[in-house]
Amino acid sequence: MAILRRASSTRKAELADAALHIIATKGIAALSTRSVAEQVGLSSGAMFRHFATVDALLDAVAVRVDSVLDATFPPADLPARDRLERFIEARSSAVGAQLGIMRLVVSEQFFLSLPPDASSRLAACVRKSRAFVVACLREGQEAGDFRRDIDAEALSVVVVGTIRMLALSASPRSSRSPGRTEAASVRAALFALLAPASAASRKPRGRPP
Repeated sequence: MAILRRASSTRKAELADAALHIIATKGIAALSTRSVAEQVGLSSGAMFRHFATVDALLDAVAVRVDSVLDATFPPADLPARDRLERFIEARSSAVGAQLGIMRLVVSEQFFLSLPPDASSRLAACVRKSRAFVVACLREGQEAGDFRRDIDAEALSVVVVGTIRMLALSASPRSSRSPGRTEAASVRAALFALLAPASAASRKPRGRPP
């Protein structure tokens, strides 16, 4: 019985991934139990055994997104800078592999198209991710690893924007994938931006001689 439940859970995750692919490539309007069934080679009857309605499918998609995103959070015992660096790399890779995730969490239109439970779950994912980034930045500021002249909330916008850019570039559907070296360079540039200002840059500027 446990094996059957595990197989059903795996199958639902596969179907949710197929739904995310359709959302990424065709938009949420193209999503239906039939289109997902065709995507994975199932009959409509077999699909109905897993999801009787589109809303049930979308609820499963939200659960799948929650699971994928939750796996990108690094161990809590790492220093703030290391946690943030690992998070950026893991999150951009995960979302790059499933661009439907970005469409769901970024677009207000997609949020409004979801059932209430699914919408609430995804909104909680967004809040948790942003809170994690802000917490890392604040902790890093206190440790002297990150600049303190800009509020952590404002810096978090730059971090999240970089993650989205890296995710789009890393997507298999991207016409220009940056590759590991360039992606690492982008992350290095971000951390250079986050680094504390140098002593020279903090000196007051006097009038030119």
